Amino acid sequence: MILDRCFGSMLLVLISMFANVLGAFIGINIGTDVSSMPSASDVVAIVKGHQITHIRLYDADSHMLKALADSAIEVTVGVTNEEVLGIGESASAAAAWINKNVASYVPSTNITAIAVGSEVLTSIPHAAPVLVTAMNNLHKALVASNLNFQVKVSSPQSMDIIPKPFPPSTAAFNSSSNSTIYQLLQFLKNTNSYYMLNAYPYYGYTNGNGIFPIDYALFKPLPSVKQIVDPNTLFHYNSMFDAMVDATYYSMGALNFSGIPIVVTETGWPWQGGSDEPDATVENAETFINNLIRRVSNNSGPPNQPAFPINTYIYELFNEDKRPGPVSEKNWGVLFMNGTAIFPLSLSVSSQITGNSTTVFCVAKDDSSEDKLQDGLNWACGQGQANCSAIRSGEPCYLPNNIKNHASYAYNDYYQKMRSVGGTCDFDGTATTTINDPSYGFCIFTGSSNSSTGGGISPPVAFGPISPFGESTKLPVSKIQFLISAACLAVILL
Repeated sequence: MILDRCFGSMLLVLISMFANVLGAFIGINIGTDVSSMPSASDVVAIVKGHQITHIRLYDADSHMLKALADSAIEVTVGVTNEEVLGIGESASAAAAWINKNVASYVPSTNITAIAVGSEVLTSIPHAAPVLVTAMNNLHKALVASNLNFQVKVSSPQSMDIIPKPFPPSTAAFNSSSNSTIYQLLQFLKNTNSYYMLNAYPYYGYTNGNGIFPIDYALFKPLPSVKQIVDPNTLFHYNSMFDAMVDATYYSMGALNFSGIPIVVTETGWPWQGGSDEPDATVENAETFINNLIRRVSNNSGPPNQPAFPINTYIYELFNEDKRPGPVSEKNWGVLFMNGTAIFPLSLSVSSQITGNSTTVFCVAKDDSSEDKLQDGLNWACGQGQANCSAIRSGEPCYLPNNIKNHASYAYNDYYQKMRSVGGTCDFDGTATTTINDPSYGFCIFTGSSNSSTGGGISPPVAFGPISPFGESTKLPVSKIQFLISAACLAVILL
């Protein structure tokens, strides 16, 4: 037992050391309102196959935690909203929860955070008075298990607790929640933890009464006459996502707190909606998610806090078909249950993942008209003799079923086969070349060297766990940990 504890302590030190030198990460949420959820082992295999390094669970499912053992995947486990009251009212209940759901799995399962509830202040406000007490009880239980350096405690909150997020410089938390939020921020500061934020530009846009253009919500460039500028700071905001994060930093500053990093625990875009949800489309979801990945991967923060990378969890891995509400509520997933991607997932820095490949691909331009794309697709699959079997119904590249995706596959197949004899990537101005591998899921584009993984969604990060702070200066390794590890090493050697 002593040796086990010593090895565990040393492992935690190594984890913390490596965490300090790595950059921002993209993780993913795994919901459970699914009627035909794959087995835990299959889910982990899918996560590994897409090179996802961080996941968030909404509970502490034992099957998932066992399946994640020895995977090196960083895991955030969740205290459900139903559990918050009991843990807030009983320190012994908190200790029992830690022993059952955390201590019994680490270090084999790399649990690094506990999310206490989900948007407690807005979804179950009656539990707000005991929220921070619950967090304190869990933290004390972690200290008693010598896990407080490895596992951080926080609580995801909605943007709804910031009534007026724009302009960011004047944003402030809802005054009715100030007492609880102040206690929450004080806890995060004292325990060297981070603020968990659920930020959804989709809702910011759809509920915004047309104030902001959709391109702003989708990270797409805006013309010079439509730039979004904070009139007080003159900071330019290229995306609603950045503005939401900055509004939260300013809100913390209004309560005299600084230096608490933000991790976005939920963001995404639904790819299907009802007749009254015209913006929930595959095209918009693809644009948002891929632009989000590129944004996070540049390792910078929002204008007010550029040194704090915005580590982010995409909502979500699979569609949750059992969720109540409008059609869009059931369609936030990025993967089908068999692990294939619902839409192409690409990275601006993907060549770093695929061994610095210099392969050039030919894909359809974003701004091409559908009529011209259809003409180009017909030519490529006909006279151009491209092999278009993969984009037929039921085949790996059929979904998403849109002209741009099908044209990209056909254009690229033609280009890879004919470029050596003079074939070009033009198609009447509707095509362009890229070094980013457009493969996704089991849809492998001709010329791809990524046939084994087929389009992961992780930015270029190392395999080990990553600090939520994203910078080496933000999470120093405790000297006490070094002393503990040195003592343990001495015991082992004796």
